[in-house]
Amino acid sequence: MRIRPPSPRAIAWRAARTWLVAVVVVVVGLMSTTKIRKLLRGKRAAEPFRRTPVRAVPVAGSQIATFTDGAELFEDMLAAIDAASERVLLETYILKADATGQRFKDALVRAAGRGVDVHVIYDGFANLVVSPSFLRFPAPIQVLRYPVWAAGLQVFNPRRLGRDHRKILVVDGTVGYVGGYNIGDLYATDWRDTHLRVTGPAVWDLDNAFVDFWNLRGGSLRRLHQIGTASWDPHVRAHRNTPGQLMYPIRGMYLEAIDRAQHHIYITAAYFIPDHDILQGLLDAARRGVDVRILMPEVSNHVVADWLSRGFYGSLLAGGVRILLYQDWMVHAKTATIDGRWSTVGTANIDRLSLTGNYEINLEIIDPGLAAHLEAVFDNDTRPPQARELTRAEWERRHLVARVCELILRPLRPLL
Repeated sequence: MRIRPPSPRAIAWRAARTWLVAVVVVVVGLMSTTKIRKLLRGKRAAEPFRRTPVRAVPVAGSQIATFTDGAELFEDMLAAIDAASERVLLETYILKADATGQRFKDALVRAAGRGVDVHVIYDGFANLVVSPSFLRFPAPIQVLRYPVWAAGLQVFNPRRLGRDHRKILVVDGTVGYVGGYNIGDLYATDWRDTHLRVTGPAVWDLDNAFVDFWNLRGGSLRRLHQIGTASWDPHVRAHRNTPGQLMYPIRGMYLEAIDRAQHHIYITAAYFIPDHDILQGLLDAARRGVDVRILMPEVSNHVVADWLSRGFYGSLLAGGVRILLYQDWMVHAKTATIDGRWSTVGTANIDRLSLTGNYEINLEIIDPGLAAHLEAVFDNDTRPPQARELTRAEWERRHLVARVCELILRPLRPLL
């Protein structure tokens, strides 16, 4: 009997199944070993990670303060809510049902009780593990839950994909907050993140960002109006990724700023999975003599993202980019400074989900004073033992098993 060779389609299907099985095995193995290592390491050192004191910097008629301590930030935000007299707009990716989350909920209820107009947005998928009863707010508070699955039957429609990953608080149109911090006990004490407090004309951009999202996604909910007057000052601009309108300006902002760099680029990234253009932009900058440094967690809260990031280490190190790995704690900040003049702080990670998928918001600030302060934060974060530098020699000595894992996971890059 003559045995017919398998068709190309059958061969492709078998290869795909083999790869999927390999991915599952690798992911389960990485998650297990990471968990074991954390248990063996035991409790962290008694000394917490270094914070940089809050400093407010004047920028084009506004004041911008940088927070690197979650507990301090949350106290400031709660005080702003308690002082509200007209309107509170709170948008968060995660709202934990713990002591910190309860304090925020209580503050919002108090504000509504004294006649303040309170609106809340949260992401349904990110809060699946949070009790639904906790996420119910009493009237007259208005709540918009971004749905777990927003695409419906339009699975391949980019306008309907992506999460609401933004973190915004605006009070009375006079003070606004934006950055990487979610709301919960963990973020108050155990995560190194960065958030900005803005007062002055630049608050309008944050107010407008919330209002536009509410009116775009709110359906039958009462439409909102902007408070204050828009500013055309070029020193502070809010860039918003809006899948519903096919707008993704944050990626373009990064590419343009990297292309302009002449002296240095300092990036702090919770998850660093750049696309080809951003990777090439950084390598081109290093090639023309720019000092490029990237700070990321050695072990983040997403082990797969860590290993996808590792897939870029070889190219970066060979191209002269310095990689700094944050130790013991999770660094979740999304910040960058270039040439002591340009800065960005916001919610977007340098990965596909943030730059061409999710609803995100970043402030772009062109001001030497703020850039100097953010560079001081970067210096504080990257000094040993808080961080260590990964050398090219160390990277090239990594185990064969690690190389195989990186190769197996590589096709997942476009998904994250």
